[in-house]
Amino acid sequence: MGWVHRRRDHGGVIFVDLRDRTGLVQVVFNPEVSSEAHREAHRIRSEYVLACRGLVRKRPEGMENPNMKTGDLEVMVEELAILNEAKTPPFMIEGGTEVAENVRLRYRYLDLRRPELQRNLFLRSRAAAATREYFHREGFIEVETPFLTKSTPEGARDYLVPSRINPGTFYALPQSPQIFKQLLMVAGFDRYYQIVKCFRDEDLRADRQPEFTQVDIEMSFIDEDDIIRTMEGYMAHLFSACLGVELKTPFPRLPYREALARYGKDNPDTRFGMEMVDVTDLFRETAFQLFRETVEGGGIIKAMRIEDDRRLSRKDLDGLRDYVSEYGAKGLAWARIQKEGWTSPIAKFLNEGETKGVEEKTAAREGDLIVFVADIPAVVHESLGNLRLHVARKLDLIRKDDFAFTWITEFPLFEYSETEKRFVSTHHPFTSPYYEDLPYLETDPGRVRARAYDLVLNGSEIGGGSIRIHDRKVQARIFDALGLSQEETRVKFGFLLDALEYGTPPHGGIAFGFDRLVMLMTGADSIRDVIAFPKTQKAACLLTDAPSRVSVEQLLELSLKIVT
Repeated sequence: MGWVHRRRDHGGVIFVDLRDRTGLVQVVFNPEVSSEAHREAHRIRSEYVLACRGLVRKRPEGMENPNMKTGDLEVMVEELAILNEAKTPPFMIEGGTEVAENVRLRYRYLDLRRPELQRNLFLRSRAAAATREYFHREGFIEVETPFLTKSTPEGARDYLVPSRINPGTFYALPQSPQIFKQLLMVAGFDRYYQIVKCFRDEDLRADRQPEFTQVDIEMSFIDEDDIIRTMEGYMAHLFSACLGVELKTPFPRLPYREALARYGKDNPDTRFGMEMVDVTDLFRETAFQLFRETVEGGGIIKAMRIEDDRRLSRKDLDGLRDYVSEYGAKGLAWARIQKEGWTSPIAKFLNEGETKGVEEKTAAREGDLIVFVADIPAVVHESLGNLRLHVARKLDLIRKDDFAFTWITEFPLFEYSETEKRFVSTHHPFTSPYYEDLPYLETDPGRVRARAYDLVLNGSEIGGGSIRIHDRKVQARIFDALGLSQEETRVKFGFLLDALEYGTPPHGGIAFGFDRLVMLMTGADSIRDVIAFPKTQKAACLLTDAPSRVSVEQLLELSLKIVT
């Protein structure tokens, strides 16, 4: 039984490729075998639903199809039942057909018949099964936490749910089970995990959805090394069970500031080199005015070596300059290393010591290209960090079959918000600071490091977590540093502060973005290709036309009215 994938009439004998979720098989309607089935087969069209009974046999010699897993077999049909007819689909179901995404999402039930999407969802199912298998084996307990909870908007915007029973009050859909999993540690469930839906009302990108799935984990009586070692075991099991890929552990670790210094990003793609190098000291007294003024103004100069073998033309280099301008850079200097010296618009301003110094620091060789950005650190890192990825894609330097994992550690605990004119949590307010940095909480909050860690795969953050605060006094100091009043702290987090007074063990955890992880495992271009029924970038479901208006009666039940 299955759907008609293709139908071919060879002047008497009719061939149909019948498809279900396991693949394709060729069924044959021969009038000499069953005239009735052959007569009915003339009615068959694409996507009709059929039931066939017949003899499974080897295909005649020379008629095999090596491109099909069942290409050496066929079914000689003796009986046929057309279970249902189908309209002509708005697009071809065959794999590899280009279809506009809004059409695919409008007819998602047809889109999900396409082999590539079915493969993605099969792998997702295997990944969920492997996740449960690993954590049960490691002694974890799966616990479900509430979806209707309290709004504590310290991160992204919450989705709110009005309460009918308590008019004027609202639940929030959880952005993560963060508080509940910490309370489970207080309760003594020392190894918890959950594959859970979470919700964030924020602007979307290709790899974000308003509702998403994460693998949520928390452990007691541990430190960072325990978490990292356990999660590396999880990744190794997942990739082995689902892809047959054996990962090499332990994964490299990079402190946050070193990641920025070398790659310009805290989620570096380490499948290729092309790291940036600080050359500021070489140009403190340079004759090149732009570089000298940048250094005198407190800025930095960084260089990056590109092994382009002259593949980048002068027009390409002008394009790179325009590219970095999108990230705030005022310009891009470049130099090509030739046997006779530098070919560069800035070569005439530099002395031999400066050029040789750059070559030594960047390990440049003849034929290499060196690019420079001079500006404040944030602009240099963002522009060169993005340029590094742009050039790697342009020159095809990224090995697509590789899986490069990197832990990023020692994040800043706080970052300053120009909008709110105060410090906000880099991750969330329950992250423990390094104890040696506690004296800076009140005097220099920007200096405090977090006991936090992110796992990055091929330039995408797939998981993040931290050691939590288990001391009530330290948690209160963090709320003070965030500018929360005692009254506000009590209203938002009073239940957590109360729990911390009843023997809370040291604990920490992590959460993995399951959708993003599966996207990287399948090689899909968008996170929407690994979710059965995703939303658009405007958080709409084109299939069901959600969100939609509701009746006045429903609003009155909730004590709500629409204000326009």
